[in-house]
This record gives sequence, structure tokens and C-alpha cells, in this order.
Amino acid sequence: MNGPDYYIPAGALAISLAFKLPALRSNWRDPLLRSVCALLALAALVFAFAAPPTIAAVNRWTGIPNFSAPLVYCLITAFSASCLILIVNWRGGPAEDTRRVSRRWMALYGAVIVALVILFALGEAPQERLRDLDTYYANTPYVREMIVLYLMAHSLAAVVMTYLCLRWSLQVRGWLRCGLVIIVIGYLFNLSYDCTKIIAVVARWFDTDWDFLSTYLAPPLASVGALVSAIGFVVPLVFQRVSDSWRNWTTYRQLGPLWHELQGAAPQGTSLVRIAWWSPAELRITQRESDIHDGFLHLGPYFDQGFHSGAYHQALAEGAGPETARAVADAAMVAAALHARTADPEGRVIGNAQEQQPPSGHGPRDLVRISQALRHSSVVEAARRRAAVRSGSGPNE
Repeated sequence: MNGPDYYIPAGALAISLAFKLPALRSNWRDPLLRSVCALLALAALVFAFAAPPTIAAVNRWTGIPNFSAPLVYCLITAFSASCLILIVNWRGGPAEDTRRVSRRWMALYGAVIVALVILFALGEAPQERLRDLDTYYANTPYVREMIVLYLMAHSLAAVVMTYLCLRWSLQVRGWLRCGLVIIVIGYLFNLSYDCTKIIAVVARWFDTDWDFLSTYLAPPLASVGALVSAIGFVVPLVFQRVSDSWRNWTTYRQLGPLWHELQGAAPQGTSLVRIAWWSPAELRITQRESDIHDGFLHLGPYFDQGFHSGAYHQALAEGAGPETARAVADAAMVAAALHARTADPEGRVIGNAQEQQPPSGHGPRDLVRISQALRHSSVVEAARRRAAVRSGSGPNE
């Protein structure tokens, strides 16, 4: 692998991090968001500093042959810790338990990083090796232990992550499960990287040259594993938000028929609250629900429980379930009340009517059912026709 093979994924990860930074600035206390940003930053740094041109440049700038080796190993170790901490925060649970487990992983991998630096300082690695340091110094005291330690730490993280994500994926559905499966696939590549490195190093201990495993096969496995794992972490966070946004806008549109019909029920001179076109879907849904409930209040004197009861039993007879039948009945009563309100421009009914029971749906899901029934139900259309005939001779006659 050459420089671009490392710098391109590093750039892609840096761009992903840049998109996350505004959210991090506004919500710094969110441990999940901090963990995601730390993972993306460390993954980008691992790719950038593991590139052979960067390795040579760092060695030259520091004046220490192979100084890049402990630097890259420490970054890989920190990245492994960030993955474990992210999965702990992502899965959730009691806040104190989450913090305690996260601190333990940080302490363990922090100790590994310190040990890597100490072992490199104690060892002798005078010959610069840009691609095959692991096998070239596999028998060198202290440097050998440094190599084994970082491989063991990385392997531990890969095994734990694979186990946790696989077990968690069996308990969840949707985008979260998809992301966890992607992470598992990525860590299988990471485990393959560790295996090839370890085999090549152990082969050197027995005077066997299997360096090609470490030099040529392991780096692509690590690159694929890191990228796939990072994608697995990002996919649920991004696509779940897109899915939630799509669901909210769908709910907003589905409430449209009921909202539009009830606009005519408001008294003359009543102005609806306007919100900016860029307002989020959640706010628009809240406004639309409020307008609908206001419309129900204005129509209250015209609600006829006879329409409600008749439409409910007719919907049941046509095979609708209880929830659907209630929504159809509510929609039929609303449609009839709208006709009655139109036929009573002077408001004579309002002054004489007793308080009526409003439609039973109060949440977005119930209101959506009423809205859909208002547009598509044949029972509601029949109620409209009966209400029109009745309103022709005056309201509530």
C-alpha cells in the first residue's frame, strides 16, 4: 500500500469528523457524541501516520530512527480503546456503570500506551524500517515485547468488540442491527490483520521468513477493517436520524387532510399561528396537532354521537379492527359536523348545544388514522352524504 491508500481514507474520516464537530460544540456533554468524534479523529490519525511517507517524515523530523513505530502503535491502541468506549456509551445503561466501564478501558489502554513508549525507549532499533518493522525487529529485546503488546491489545479489543456487537445485534432491529453487523464484519478484518501479523512475527522467532504476511497482506486487511468498522458506527447514527426525519415528515403530510378540513371550522377572524418554512418537522407536527384540536373544540357543538356509533358498527361489519373502526367513526363524526357547521352560519346551534364528546384520538398516530379515514373511507363518504341531506333542511333537524 502506498501513501494515497492511507491518505484517502484518512481524508474521508476527517470529513466525517468535520460534519460532527458543530454538533459536538453545541452538545459537548453528550458522551456518545464525544466517543464518536474521538473514534473518527483517531481512525483518521492512524491512517495518516501509518502511511510510509508520513513514517519517513516523522522519523526525519524527530531525528530518531523508527520513532513512528511507537507513535503509530499508540494511535492504534488509543483507537482500540475508543471503539470499546463508544460501544459502552452506545449501548447505554445506568450512567454511573457506563462511566465506570469507560474509565476501566481508558486506564487499561492508557497503561498499554505508556508501556509501549517505555519498551521502545529501552530497545534498540537503529535501522529505519518503513514497512516491515514488526518482523525485522521481531527478535530484538524490548522492541519485540512492544510489538507483541500492541498486537495483543489490538486483538483483545477486536475480540471483545466482535463478541459485544454480535450479541447486541441479536437483541435489536433496524439500522442499529445493520450497523452492528457491519462493525462485526469490520472487526473480523481486524482479527485477520492481527492473525497475519502474529503469524509472521512468531515465524521469525523460529527462523522462518513469512514476512509477506505482515508486509503485504496485513495492511490492506487493517485498512478495510478500520473503514468498515467506522462505517458501522456511523450508519445507525446517520440513517436513524434520516429515518426519524422521514417518519416525522410523513406524519406531517398524513395529518394534512384532517388539518385542511378543520381550517374551515375556525371562527371568522381566527388566524393560525405561522411558523418559518425551515422549522423542523417535530415543531410542524406539534402545530398541526394543536390546530386540529382547536378545530375539534370549535366543532364540538355539532358532533353527533349517532354518526359516530353508526359509522363504528358499519366499519366493524366491513371487517375493520377496533382501532381502525374508532378512527373511521371519529372521521365520520367530524365530516358530519363540518356539514352541520357550514349549514349554520349564524351559530344558532352553538348557543343551544350541550357539550359533546370530541373524537377519541389525541396522539399523532390516532389523528393520522382519522385523517386517512377522512380521505379514503367509504363509511365516511356515506356519512358525508347523510349529513349533507340532513343539513339541507337545517342543522340538527
